[in-house]
Amino acid sequence: MTGAGLGRPSRPGWRGRDRESQAVAELLSAAESGRGGALLVEGRSGVGKSRLLTEAIDVAAGHGFMLAQGAADECGRLRPMEPLMSALGESAHTLRAAQGGTLADMADLRLWLLERLQARLEERVARGPMLIVLDDLHWADPTALLALRSLVPELASYPLAWVLSRTAGDGSGDAERLFDFLESDGATRIELRPLDYVATAEVATDILGAEPGPDLLALAEEAGGAPYVLTELFEGLLDEGAVEIADGHAGVTSRQVPRRVQAGTRTRLDKLSPRTRHLLEVAAVLGRSFPVDDLADLLGEPASALLPELEEAQRAGVVTPDGDLLTFRHHLMWRAVTETLSQPVRLALHRQAGEMLLARGGSAIPAAGHLMRYTRPGDTGALAALDQALQEVLPSSPQTAADLAVRAVELTDPGDPQRFDRSMTAVYALTAGGRLAEASELANTALEQASPDKIARLRYELSYIHLVAGRPADAADEAERALAAESLSDDLRDLAQHVLFRALFFAFDHPRGRERAEAVVAHPERHGHAALGGAHALLAHLTWAEGHAAEAIARGWESVRVAASGPLRARHAHPALHLGALLTNIRQLDEAETVLRAADEEITALGHTVHAASPALFRARLRLAADRLDDAAAEARAGLALADELGTHAFALLGFAVLAVVAVRRGDLGAAARQAELHDSLYRTRRGMMYGSVWSSWVMATVAEARGDLGKALEIAHAPYTEPTRRRWLLLVEPDAAPWLVRTALAAGRRSAAEDIIATAERLARDNLEFPVLAAAAAHARGILHGDAEALTQAVTTHPSGWNRASSAEDLGVLLASPETAAGSDREAAIDALEQALDGYQQTGASRDAARVRARLRGLGVRRRQGTGAERPDTGWDSLTDTERKVTALVAQGLTNPQIAGQMFISAHTVKFHLRQVFRKLGIASRVELARLATGRSPETALPGAR
Repeated sequence: MTGAGLGRPSRPGWRGRDRESQAVAELLSAAESGRGGALLVEGRSGVGKSRLLTEAIDVAAGHGFMLAQGAADECGRLRPMEPLMSALGESAHTLRAAQGGTLADMADLRLWLLERLQARLEERVARGPMLIVLDDLHWADPTALLALRSLVPELASYPLAWVLSRTAGDGSGDAERLFDFLESDGATRIELRPLDYVATAEVATDILGAEPGPDLLALAEEAGGAPYVLTELFEGLLDEGAVEIADGHAGVTSRQVPRRVQAGTRTRLDKLSPRTRHLLEVAAVLGRSFPVDDLADLLGEPASALLPELEEAQRAGVVTPDGDLLTFRHHLMWRAVTETLSQPVRLALHRQAGEMLLARGGSAIPAAGHLMRYTRPGDTGALAALDQALQEVLPSSPQTAADLAVRAVELTDPGDPQRFDRSMTAVYALTAGGRLAEASELANTALEQASPDKIARLRYELSYIHLVAGRPADAADEAERALAAESLSDDLRDLAQHVLFRALFFAFDHPRGRERAEAVVAHPERHGHAALGGAHALLAHLTWAEGHAAEAIARGWESVRVAASGPLRARHAHPALHLGALLTNIRQLDEAETVLRAADEEITALGHTVHAASPALFRARLRLAADRLDDAAAEARAGLALADELGTHAFALLGFAVLAVVAVRRGDLGAAARQAELHDSLYRTRRGMMYGSVWSSWVMATVAEARGDLGKALEIAHAPYTEPTRRRWLLLVEPDAAPWLVRTALAAGRRSAAEDIIATAERLARDNLEFPVLAAAAAHARGILHGDAEALTQAVTTHPSGWNRASSAEDLGVLLASPETAAGSDREAAIDALEQALDGYQQTGASRDAARVRARLRGLGVRRRQGTGAERPDTGWDSLTDTERKVTALVAQGLTNPQIAGQMFISAHTVKFHLRQVFRKLGIASRVELARLATGRSPETALPGAR
């Protein structure tokens, strides 16, 4: 069957929905041909969202799609990832069982759950097209929305169609932000509007079996075009015998009918027996969907005794079967029933439901949904249940757990001994959920009421909150206050020292902690892993700032070793990330790749969601150092997107700076300026967050210079020119900053500043002979300052980076072509050097630099085309790069993105980027099409591994 069989349907469920039905047909047709996609449906209650979703499911089922359907529920928000898990028949328990372990050492399950859900989905869609329908996402928990933000784009190359629905203006803004993001990524978004006059007449004809007359249509106007209300109206009229049909036309028979329009659902309920209405009112407390057993227990009767009333409710169309549950026919129906209960009665029933669910044992989450809103202060039994539910929810949805924890604190009496522990749990949950301002406020409130023996613990928690929030100076101050407390346990002292060392590192206040760190390292037997690892990490950066790269890296390795052998809290800092950065700085790229890969795997394995974005941002800088601009941009964008979603911006400056460099090299100075604005905005709003700021600020200076603003460039780069410590740090972090700083200083007539740069660069090269990149950078800078062709030639031949070899060759060519220098007037040698520079720039994708060198060659009378004879075309098989060919071959073999990433030793983000490039170049959009095309290639042109 092909997509041609999925034409726009024409039946009652689609009345007035031509545009929407066309969107569904296109979505399903694309999935049949192997292309994934998403349809986002929104509108007010009663406008027909759920009906549209049901019709989409029916169409997909008729075409053999695998189906998954789920819905969020106001009463089920405490169940992490509920709509997605229920749709796929999964749960955290079943996924853990599949893993074969208890994951006892995992603090946060979100990354782990997401990874396994994606693997399960990839296994399913490998067998054929699939439709996943999720309704009422305005009630979904934050973890479910985070999962959808990742899964929908990640699986777009599979035959997987998503239809997601939310009620506009209801629930939180998280669902709206998800829809905004998915729409920007290519999803189709439609807003269901009220039915027009023609569609209303068609609905009336469907229900009444006759064409409605003017009086009926005038009456229908009071329904406001809402399909649900129209259906209730016309069915009610038929039921009451208020419709007269003659000669195929229908009219009303009573002038009293208009009063029924406002009643709507209320009329349907009024026709039920008192006992059935009572039963439904109790059922509504359990949620829109409810198990019959729960209803029977709440009423204190056997399920068999409820059959007459349940059958009456089903015959009346109030509830319908839904798998093992009964469901109110519509959200408005459920809401109408709940609103018949007075608040005191509703509170009492929720309390009774919570106690009933608790008495069964097992998970406390279902009971907590009732108890957290309707428990009286000081109710120890209910609070114990909230405590249990909190521990269950925290690993997989800390945002939801935070709501539970805060409510538990509010319900605990001020004099209750449990209040402090509940406050600490709430602070932890708020911090893990990214609600740092609330966490800080609660911790400060608890600090005012805490006994002396509790104050140190609170100080430590505050220091950690400040650190995560990007305020390292405040974090260091709070940590030192905690360490000054007399009653401080050894464990807490270790953790406070760890935060202090990290805070001083981020604040670039390294000397402040030197004495304490050296004392810890001198007596490792007296300290735990957290303090020892933090001390080594701080000393690594102290020695780095002093210009001793080898010693700093040795310290970094020791910090990684100590953390890896310690408890969970000792590993929270993930020192391997910083070690990978040091190795990238001095261009030990293979070693850096290995270290960052291990850090990424550890972050996922331990569930440290707060660090989920970090590996991509560090890899972005690594890819840039390796002259892989596409990969660098892919990693930076992926890291920044995840950091924005999670609210964790500690390393975001790296991402903006990488994207700025890529844009400058490609000649897109407008894009570079936009990245500079984003960088500066973040830096201003999070002034204390210093990680990467020395390097990223230099990048911003290069952007200003590239845009012709030399004064601004010098202003931004003021610190490296004037502060020896910052200069030494920058030239070790980015050795290639030296040539730029010298060239820029000379352009501004500041030769003494250029000489300071040279002196520092050469001293670093002498003190770190094991890292040749430093000698190459120093030679390049010296060649520029002194017009030394020999030094520039040394840089050309010894620099490990292709782009920097090209840059050195360009400076050499300029020098040799200049009649004003001692080495000048050697035209042929100048042309050779410039052609080498041009080839190097073109190979690394630096089109702006290539254009500049091409202009220099024209000035020497040499014409070079936009590219070499071997340059690839823009589209078609021959346009694919070597990396794209490898990705294509592995896709053709049926491998998933994570599997391809593992084989190629790159990240899944990079695989996704290359796959999109392949699709663009070949004019396709799915793995199915790619595999078909690759398989159909002749032996001479088939991709490696595709046969």
